[in-house]
Amino acid sequence: MPLPYAFNRMEFAGSLGDLGTLLPLAIGMIMVNGLDPSGLFFSVGLFYILTGLYFGVTTPVQPMKVIGAYAIATAMNPHQIMASGILMGACLLFIGVTGAITLIGKYIPRAAVRGVQLSTGTLLMAEGVKFMVGKTKIQMLHQMAEPYLAIQQLGPIPVGLFIGIAGCLLTLLLLESKKAPAGLVIVGVGIIVGLMMGTREGLGDVRPGFYLPAILPLGFPEGVDFTFALLALVLPQMPMTLGNAVIADMDLSVNYFGDAARRVTGRALCVSMALGNFLSALLGGMPVCHGAGGLAAHYRFGARSAGSNLMIGAAFILFTLVLGNRILALFNLIPMAVMGVLLLFAGSQLAMTILDVKERKEMFVVVTILSITLASNLAAGFVVGILLAYLLKSERLTV
Repeated sequence: MPLPYAFNRMEFAGSLGDLGTLLPLAIGMIMVNGLDPSGLFFSVGLFYILTGLYFGVTTPVQPMKVIGAYAIATAMNPHQIMASGILMGACLLFIGVTGAITLIGKYIPRAAVRGVQLSTGTLLMAEGVKFMVGKTKIQMLHQMAEPYLAIQQLGPIPVGLFIGIAGCLLTLLLLESKKAPAGLVIVGVGIIVGLMMGTREGLGDVRPGFYLPAILPLGFPEGVDFTFALLALVLPQMPMTLGNAVIADMDLSVNYFGDAARRVTGRALCVSMALGNFLSALLGGMPVCHGAGGLAAHYRFGARSAGSNLMIGAAFILFTLVLGNRILALFNLIPMAVMGVLLLFAGSQLAMTILDVKERKEMFVVVTILSITLASNLAAGFVVGILLAYLLKSERLTV
């Protein structure tokens, strides 16, 4: 059974494991959609701490990916994003408090859960490779593979690809090391590279002080914002949240932590995300959730207790209070390719949860969910996978 609160280099390394998911979407929504940097990172840090204290095990905090990606791609205004977070919070609170998620969880086949985990892991790995070759949306927006590095090429090789390959080799070498944890070394080396080769954009404007985030810094959404957010953001996000951030996250948490994860229930996860989204909206931040991918990332890089939550949460809060809205200058030091390395190994950890799938029919459901996810989206794959799993219970059907 893991210790409730361990504070050591492995825990700290593990706490950094999900930065590859968190930072790109957070930075994108600040730059493109105008979210408040101080409120966003303060709310993320506080949510990390509160969830760690309640659940007692490593608990991920992530952006809601469907909302984040679509908001960035279409340059939505911050009120529409805030409205989506409030609506998601209200829906999740209802589902959690009424116990509806418990009923839903009982009828989700294991094969569908494994399909969600494989699909999410594969998407994370693919996104990691995109970061290394400069093909993500945020890199395309800048029209540069490494927008915050002064050097883009090392001879004929793009510098991001060089950093990515070197980072992967270093990670493979250090993955099981307790003296030099891979996550800590990779992020640390990335920051050094950023200091040595970076443009240091925004660092000259940093004025350390004491900056408290404002309440409703962007105002409050209007009725039309809620209507638009419901149709464009909330409805597409909800199936993915229930599948990945509740069902799959709960399954993986029990798999990793056993009895120590007894508080990680569907009801608790729903209520936790609801409160997290209300907090984030209050401070002008982004819609947040938990997620199996984030948990796999933290675990792969060494997190084994809720101490990792307290450490990364405290770091976010401290940097926000000291740097205020200039906090982006710090995160911009980390090369995009380094985030890609974190995503690649986090995704592989999650994808390999399917190793316990032995039956042919179950594996067919798993790979079908993956194929639909790659062709469409995870929500569609999850729904089809559930239906297919029930159909294949009939002895008349074979694969």
